[in-house]
Amino acid sequence: MNKERSSDAAAADRQARYGRLPERIRFEEMTEGVEAGPSGGARASYDPEGAWKFYSCLALDLGL
Repeated sequence: MNKERSSDAAAADRQARYGRLPERIRFEEMTEGVEAGPSGGARASYDPEGAWKFYSCLALDLGL
């Protein structure tokens, strides 16, 4: 009988915690508008030494 009471209490706790869906979140609350800065700077500069990291050619990969 004691085990039934503990399982009933556990079931009531689960129902209280997971018994309903969470509140709906509006689209406006999920997005954030941020002004873009001017383009350029360190990220936009060309680095010929590191350019090979972003270059992919199937013919070169196959050695043709």
